[in-house]
Amino acid sequence: MKTLMTGDEAIARGAYEAGVRHASAYPGTPSTEILENLATYKEIYAEWAPNEKVAMESAIGAAVAGARSMVSMKHVGMNVAADPMFTWAYMGVNAGNVIVTADEPGMFSSQNEQDNRNYAKAAKLAMLEPSDSQECIDMMKAAFELSETFDTPFVIRMTTRVCHSKSIVELSDRKEVPLKEWTKNPAKYVCLPAMAKNLRVKLQERMEKLAAYSETSPFNRMEMGDPSVGVIASGICYYYAREVFGDKASYLKLGFTHPLPAGLIKEFCSKVDKVYILEENDPYIEEFVKQQGCDCIGKELFPYTGEMTPDVIRACVGGKMPETIEFDRSKLIRRAPTFCAGCPHRGLFYRLGKRKDIMISGDIGCYTLAASKPYSAMDSTVCMGASISLGHGAQRAFNLGDSGRRVVTVLGDSTFFHTGINSLINTVYNKSNTVNIILDNRITGMTGHQENPGTGFTAKGEPTTLISIEKLVKAIGIQHVYVIDPNNLALVDETLDRCLALDEPSVIITRWPCALKKFSQADKEEFAGMFSTKNKVDQEKCIGCKACLRTGCPALSYDKASKKARINHAQCVGCDVCAQVCPKDAIVKED
Repeated sequence: MKTLMTGDEAIARGAYEAGVRHASAYPGTPSTEILENLATYKEIYAEWAPNEKVAMESAIGAAVAGARSMVSMKHVGMNVAADPMFTWAYMGVNAGNVIVTADEPGMFSSQNEQDNRNYAKAAKLAMLEPSDSQECIDMMKAAFELSETFDTPFVIRMTTRVCHSKSIVELSDRKEVPLKEWTKNPAKYVCLPAMAKNLRVKLQERMEKLAAYSETSPFNRMEMGDPSVGVIASGICYYYAREVFGDKASYLKLGFTHPLPAGLIKEFCSKVDKVYILEENDPYIEEFVKQQGCDCIGKELFPYTGEMTPDVIRACVGGKMPETIEFDRSKLIRRAPTFCAGCPHRGLFYRLGKRKDIMISGDIGCYTLAASKPYSAMDSTVCMGASISLGHGAQRAFNLGDSGRRVVTVLGDSTFFHTGINSLINTVYNKSNTVNIILDNRITGMTGHQENPGTGFTAKGEPTTLISIEKLVKAIGIQHVYVIDPNNLALVDETLDRCLALDEPSVIITRWPCALKKFSQADKEEFAGMFSTKNKVDQEKCIGCKACLRTGCPALSYDKASKKARINHAQCVGCDVCAQVCPKDAIVKED
C-alpha cells in the first residue's frame, strides 16, 4: 500500500514496522509529531517524559530489559539528553535502540542552530540521515537491525524539511520482534570507572566495524553522470542539489553518515573534476573529505547558517538569485507574532511590562513573545528551565549593590516540570529572593497541546495522576505561594506587590487554560463559564485613545474612518483584559 506521509509520520511508521515496543519523547518542533503518531499504534507504549534526559533514560531502560525502543527530540533537546547518551554508547544495547534528533537549520522556532551530527561523532554513535519519507521508514527499520548487529544505539538525524515535507511511502506489515531476555551483566551495564575502561575499548572496536560497514551500506551510493561536477550531500541537501544541477553533475549521496565511508569518498572524488560539499550548518562532511586529502569546495562558497535551499545554491554557484515576480515591497505589512486572542499570558505581561526597576528572566514557550512590543516584558531567554536559575544568579548580583533591583522569573507549566523544578530547588536552598511566576495554562501550548504531568492525561489520552504545581512548590520549601487568575489585572498587580515586598523566594501560579485548548471535564468544572461571553466596543463611549490596543490582543483593531476601536466578534473570547484598561468603560459584554 502506498500513501503520503511527512517525515515525522514516516519515522513513527518505521518504528511500528520495525517492531518497536517502547517510545519516549519530549515535544519540540520539528520532532513533536513523531511521538504523537507513535501513540496511535496500540502495539507501542508511547509516553511524554518531563524532559529529554528522562525520555532517553526511559528508552535505555526498555532496551536493556529487552524491548526495541526509541526516543525522539528536537536538536536542543539532545543537549539535555547528552548525559545518559554518551554513556549509553559505551554500554551497547540488548534490544535495538534508536535516538531521533530533529535539527532546525534556519531557526524557525528554536533559540540556536546547532548541528547534531557533531553529537554522533563526539559520543561515537552510528548515524543515519534520511532525505525523504520513504528513507525515514527504511532507515528506521535498518537502524534497529544494525543496532542489534553492532551492539550500539543508532542516531537518526532529521531536519525541518524532512520532518514536515510529505512524500510517497510504501507501507509494510509490522515485524513482531520477541522480547530479548535480560540477564544480569554489571560488566556491561554498570559504568563504574574500571568497567567503563573496558567498554571504551569495545566501543572503539565497534566504531571500526561500523566504518567498514559504511563503505558498503546501501544508504551510501554514487550516482555517476556528468563528471565535470561532483556533489557530496546528505539529507534534504541531496534533493536540493538534484533540483539545481540535475543531470549536469555526479552525486555521492550519503545516508550512513557516521562513521563516514572514507574509501567511497576518495573513489568518488577521483572520478570527478570538481567537488561541491552541500550541507546545512557545520562543515561536518567537508572536514572529513579534506582529511582524506581530497580537494573540495564547501563553506568558503556556501553559507554556514540557514537552509541550503536551491535558490541559495544557485546564488552561490551562479552568482545571482533566480528571477522572481516583481512587486512593490513597500506594500508588504510586517506582522510580528503575538499572543492569541484570549491567551491567559496577556494580562500578566501587560501589567508586568509596566513595572520599573525589575529584570524579567524568561524561558522557552509561547510566553517568550512577551519580549516584543507592546509588552517589552522579558529581558533574557536561554533554554528550558533557565529562567529561575538565571534569575537567581542575577538577583544575587543585584543584591551585591544597592540598586534595589528585583528579578521576576517566568516559565510555563510544562517547562517547570521539564527543568524548572531543579532551578527552583536551587533558589530555595540558596536563600534567594526572586519572584517566580509559573504560567499554568493547563497544557503544553507552544508545541501544539501535548499532555504533561500537570494535565492529568498521558500521551495516549489515558487518565493519570495529576501533579499539583502548588503542592509541589510548597513541598520543596516555598512559603509564599499564590494561585491567581491572570486575566484579573488588579489581582495581578496586588500579588506582584505582595511578592516584591518579600525578602525570600515566592511563587505566583497563573492558572487559566489556553484559549485554544480542548477542555477536559475537569477544566469545565474548575473554570465554569470560561470563554462563554464576548465583548464589544460601545461606539458612543469610545474616545479612540487606543489604550485597549496596547494590550496586544489580535481581536482588537482601530477604525481610521470613525477613529474608534473595534472588536472582532469571531476572535473575542471575553477574557475582559481590554475592558479593564479602557478609561471610559467603553468595552462591554455583548447581549
